[in-house]
This record gives sequence, C-alpha cells and structure tokens, in this order.
Amino acid sequence: MDSTKNTEETATNIPESKSTKGKHVVYTATTTATPHHQARWKRGVGIFDFILRICALVAALAATTTMGTTDQTLPFFTQFFQFQASYDDLPTFMFFVVANAIASGYLVLSLPFSIVGIVRPHAAGIKLLLLILDTVLVAFTTAAAAAAAAIVYLAHNGNSNTNWLAICQQFTDFCQRVSGAVVASFIAAAIFIFLVVLSAVALRRH
Repeated sequence: MDSTKNTEETATNIPESKSTKGKHVVYTATTTATPHHQARWKRGVGIFDFILRICALVAALAATTTMGTTDQTLPFFTQFFQFQASYDDLPTFMFFVVANAIASGYLVLSLPFSIVGIVRPHAAGIKLLLLILDTVLVAFTTAAAAAAAAIVYLAHNGNSNTNWLAICQQFTDFCQRVSGAVVASFIAAAIFIFLVVLSAVALRRH
C-alpha cells in the first residue's frame, strides 16, 4: 500500500517539478516567437519589394524619356534631303516608348498595393495580384527591349545582306541615347523578374 501511494504521489508531482516547468516555459516561448518571426520576415520582404518597385520605376522612366526625346539632325543637307534620325521613324522604337510608359504607369499604381503588403504582411490576395501583373509586365518590357536592341544592333553594325547601312558613325548622339534607353529597359525587365521570384517565395511561405 505504501509503495502504491508513493508511486501515485510521484506521478502527480511530476508536472509540478522545476525541470518540467522550465521545459514548459521554453516550449511556450518557442511557439509564440515563431509567428512573430514570420511576420517580421514577411514585412522585410514587403519593404524590399517596395524598394525594387521604385528602382524599376526609375529605370522604366529613364528608358521612356530617353527614347522619347531622341532626335538628331546632321549639320549638313542637300537641296532635296535633310539627314535626320528620330525615334518615331521606326515603329519598333515607338512600341518601346509605349511599352515602357505603360510599365512606368503600372509601377506607380502598384506602389500603394506594395505599401499595403508591408502594413498587412499576411494579405496573400494582394501579393497574388501583383505576382500576376508583374509576370505580364516581364513579357511586355522584355519584348520591347529585345526588339529595340535588334534595331540598335543594326544601327551600329548594319547588314550587308539586306542593304541596312550602319548609321551610328554619322548619328552618334542618336545611337548613344537609344542604346542607353535599351539598357535601362533591360534593367527594368530584370527587376520585374526578381519581383516575380520574390512574390512567389513570399506566397509559398504563407
């Protein structure tokens, strides 16, 4: 009988021991710290997303304004011809300006949604919407930059098979500006790709 009582007392006293209490406190701290850590991580991702969108906006605006204001007229002319190069002489460059202008407008409109993602890091719907739209803009800006890059390459090197003459030896300012605009557009496209990857990782950890 005495052994049975001692066993029961030990069994009931185990939850009251100091070592068990210490383990219970550590377990509680761990479970409460994990959601807080996840919220901090998601908020950090949201802040990084906002910064990347500002950088992409700067790049897209630079590409749009640089290409849209590119125009050069050579100082010599004949009785019938004036040697001039402008971005609107080529439909590819016009498409480039429109595409990057649309990307710039989208980035401006997406900034408030990015701020909401920082304030409410658990809002998955906003991240999904931005992920879809960012993917569309990746294709849009990449297509515009790639098409314009092909024209810039021909302007620098020409193509003897199709009688395309290299004009950059004469129109140096024109070629420098359009080349810079294409580089800025590729930077914007690369940032869009990074934004898509970042949004996908954030959604996966929801």
